[in-house]
Amino acid sequence: MDQNKNIDTQNLRQTILDFPRQFTEGLKVAENVKVAGNFKTLVVSGMGGSALPADIIKTYLEEIGTDLEIIQNRNYNLPKKAHQNALNFIASFSGNTEETLSSFAEALENNLPMVVFANGGQLLKLAKEKNIPHVIIPDCIQPRCAIGYFFSAMLKVLSNSGLTENPESVILKNQEYLQAIILPFAEKGLNIAKKLVGQTPIIYSSDKLKSVALILKIEFNENAKTPAFFNTYPELNHNEMVGWTLPQGQFHILNFQEKNLHPQVLKRMEITARLLKDKGIETDFIKLEAENTLDTIFSALIMGNWISYYLALEYGQDPTPVAMVEEFKKLLA
Repeated sequence: MDQNKNIDTQNLRQTILDFPRQFTEGLKVAENVKVAGNFKTLVVSGMGGSALPADIIKTYLEEIGTDLEIIQNRNYNLPKKAHQNALNFIASFSGNTEETLSSFAEALENNLPMVVFANGGQLLKLAKEKNIPHVIIPDCIQPRCAIGYFFSAMLKVLSNSGLTENPESVILKNQEYLQAIILPFAEKGLNIAKKLVGQTPIIYSSDKLKSVALILKIEFNENAKTPAFFNTYPELNHNEMVGWTLPQGQFHILNFQEKNLHPQVLKRMEITARLLKDKGIETDFIKLEAENTLDTIFSALIMGNWISYYLALEYGQDPTPVAMVEEFKKLLA
């Protein structure tokens, strides 16, 4: 454990353990924030870790049923629909993300309805100066670690604005579930991480969990400092699968399986694993036992966090910093 502390200098392990607590805090910081309007579209502008909560919100709201169209904007400019009866969420943990600041400036110039979500930086400063509704996201060691804060705060603002039902009871039950699984998942994550040493992780899931698979891929990139890729069933069986005819490297598949998976998708996963085994590629099936969509989403993310965390330790890498991103920003500036 002491050796792990020497590698994990910012104690990402404790951040993962504390993750379930983010939900109640996120609800609290957004308690009094709302925007009036009969909006048809929600446009969430954000990059990197600040964009990930919107992917989850889109998956969750579409699953439970909503008339609100949700658009994720990862660009310098707002999409056209942001100007058409839309509520804009402008999200940047640091508050200094240039793409997000550009979207904010466009929304401000056009007097578009918006809410800012930030921990600090130029974005929060401008929101306060211009009297724009804003939510101050609590401190966290990296934006990707603040998903719970962003997610619950965004849902709370949508509820306050009359665009969704009050999410508090659902979120609190989700928090209890995650608290119960967080430690048992750590041991499972460690065991899987040991199998991945020297392998490139490939995350496969159902299309329903596509946004989750993307986030898991990012966790491997940023925590374990390793390439990772993702795709979804059944689409991958119509194209990507053929690419495994001549695998160029060492790979390991992680199949995430939610409950009530379509039987044909489950069958596809099993057959694909058999075919890939003939090519020397091993597959781990990660069965998610959660009973509802929200628990499924976040339990998958916790498992991914643990696997990528322990893989970072196996490689002797500090899982928290993203040195290449910081160097890139300096060169870009």
